[in-house]
Amino acid sequence: MALEIDYQGKTVAVAGGTSGINQGIALGFAELGARVAVMSRKQDKVDATVGLLEEQGVTAFGAAADVRDFDAVAAFFERAHAALGVFDVLVSGAAGNFPALVNGMSANAFKSVIDIDLVGTFNVLRSAYPFLRKPGASVINISAPQAFVPMQAQAHVCAAKAGVDMMTRCLAMEWGGDGIRVNSIVPGPIRGTEGMDRLAPSDAHRARVNAAVPLGRMGEKSDIAHCAAFLGSPLAAYISGVVLPVDGGWSTAGVGGLSDTLAQLAQAPR
Repeated sequence: MALEIDYQGKTVAVAGGTSGINQGIALGFAELGARVAVMSRKQDKVDATVGLLEEQGVTAFGAAADVRDFDAVAAFFERAHAALGVFDVLVSGAAGNFPALVNGMSANAFKSVIDIDLVGTFNVLRSAYPFLRKPGASVINISAPQAFVPMQAQAHVCAAKAGVDMMTRCLAMEWGGDGIRVNSIVPGPIRGTEGMDRLAPSDAHRARVNAAVPLGRMGEKSDIAHCAAFLGSPLAAYISGVVLPVDGGWSTAGVGGLSDTLAQLAQAPR
């Protein structure tokens, strides 16, 4: 067996694929020759990302939809399937986050993160299911270390992402009979993303994060894209139900004091 990853003739759909880690994943699959569909809330971001994908010489499709709206998400997948064919890889990556202590958080703020992260993941996976290749599809949920590392000012995200990872395991069982693999990637601190800019907004905060990572640095978007390409490929054909940290070892030490930093940010005047 040749140890190489080639997505020529394959179709990949990325929910939330127009910014940050998820855009990096979409572009990474395009570099490997895949047809790529992307979805996010804002049409201008969709159009810009489709342009970047097409610059790489691949066929791309994009449309705006809010992951909280099941009907809109289902319509996106119907259109993407009509344009690009059956999906070989599905990436569900839409997410929301902000530092807030529970006593300073409104019910609507808590619900918004649950709706985007957890309900949104359900909406994406459930509405895409009819269009997944059976057997052979790979589903990849983008999780977060908050799923298994408790943090102050992150109760909303901890609850939502723990649900995402449990959904990953449940669907690995339910969809395994169809030959569909379901896994989660847990990105660590990734440089140049909106999430890290929000959770580590200063040079001092970023230095503290770097010092807590055993490999001594933040990751790059390409680190997550490479992992997604592996999990979507035949090289990972017997991997399903796995929650895989890609974080330079960061989570092994409880993510290096980020909890205290987030609590301080949540209490800072705005």
